[in-house]
Amino acid sequence: MTGHQSSACGCIRTFQTYTSSMTPLPDIARATVAEHAMLPEGVVVLVMVSGGADSVSLLRLLASGDLGDFVGRLSVLHVNHLLRGDASDGDAASVEALCVELGVPCRVVRFDVAAYAEAEALNLEDAGRRVRYRFADDELDARCAALGLSPLRGRIAVAHTLDDQSETFLMRLVTGAGPGGLRAIPAVRGRIVRPLLGAKRGDVLAYLTSLDQHWREDASNADTSRLRSWVRHDLLPLVREQNPSFSDTLARTVRIIAEEDSLLSEMASAFSRDFGGLEAGRLVFERAQLATLSRPMARRTVREALLRAFPEASRLEAAHVEALVDGLSVDGFAHDLPFGLRAEDEYGKLAIFRRDDVVVPVAPCLLEWPGTCGLGALGSIEARIVDAGEVTDDPFSAYVNADLFAGPLTVDGPRPGDRMTPLGMDGTKKLSDLLVDVKVPKRLRASTPVVRDGERIVWVAGVRLDEAYKVTPETRAVVALTWHRDDNGS
Repeated sequence: MTGHQSSACGCIRTFQTYTSSMTPLPDIARATVAEHAMLPEGVVVLVMVSGGADSVSLLRLLASGDLGDFVGRLSVLHVNHLLRGDASDGDAASVEALCVELGVPCRVVRFDVAAYAEAEALNLEDAGRRVRYRFADDELDARCAALGLSPLRGRIAVAHTLDDQSETFLMRLVTGAGPGGLRAIPAVRGRIVRPLLGAKRGDVLAYLTSLDQHWREDASNADTSRLRSWVRHDLLPLVREQNPSFSDTLARTVRIIAEEDSLLSEMASAFSRDFGGLEAGRLVFERAQLATLSRPMARRTVREALLRAFPEASRLEAAHVEALVDGLSVDGFAHDLPFGLRAEDEYGKLAIFRRDDVVVPVAPCLLEWPGTCGLGALGSIEARIVDAGEVTDDPFSAYVNADLFAGPLTVDGPRPGDRMTPLGMDGTKKLSDLLVDVKVPKRLRASTPVVRDGERIVWVAGVRLDEAYKVTPETRAVVALTWHRDDNGS
């Protein structure tokens, strides 16, 4: 048989004849699938098919049963980027025709990627990738729901190959990247799987020609003004002149980089939880603790925490992370970040928050005991009756002498002129001065709950109990007050 490549201009090129026994692609793909356990039994598979050789070969492999039994659970998504006029429409038509031939459901989405890229200030490649994966996630969720399965049972299959891995690695070397970027393309990321990542482009072409299968070729792939095309057509051939086995040796190198990068990421993730956390929607680091880390680990720790707290910062540039690490040793540090974020020094802590976040004042509410007072985004205050002998070191809890309560308690925020006698003191103190002394940032003081017994302050949540309400040996009724902050750390 002969394989054919349909170009965007409609011309046909014929390649060497192969037989099925000469094509290693199914074996390579099966080994990759098994190594990474990427297609467990019963999964729903959505294949992203552009019409090019790689994605067409992946679809044929999955539809043939070579990689598992996906009958009734296999479908295709094609996104028409509307970038190449009739050629783009031809790609969509060829994918639809192949799906009809194979009996695989297909959805074609038309989306103006150029307009989206301009609106979001993205390059076309990045914009197209975001659009494709957004539609893929939605389509896979819908497929899983139609089959009565959890979205976690879904997989998005994409057709990156070993050649793509080499190109991506070289692109990131050219543009600059750390170890995380030099990991290049992972075999599995979340629901995304890449069964062809161990195969070379020659293996793909051999497989397609053995099936006499046509595919489309995007003419823009030959435009070497685009970085990937330049790497593919100009740089990679030069590298292979020096090392014909470059793709194979790179695969081993990338594996080592990925394993070591994963280990360092695990360490940084642990440090980010030990040395920082979310407080009232802000990411807060203890500067003194982070200062004990080496600079490389501090960088990783800050980035890990940032990505967990603010997913929109996933593409934060290295220069901004460096600036944050520099700021750990600068009193009064302040720095605006992309994605609407800002970093500021707050009394020995580095706080990162969204610039447009509005500080929520405490809405007044009644607190019965036992009972709970809801504070909306700030969480809640709970009052429990407990044994007199109980104690706590939790700054967000306090044990209170309820014998002195004149009636139900109330919760609100600091008021002008508020005074109290902080636990352990003799005289009164302005609440505003106390909040300064305990280093509550100015922008968060209105969000500090104050528990009151009539007009008297009982407890400033997370700050201090009033001396008059401390538990003594004569106390008969003890109430535990706890500020339960919300899941975002408020």
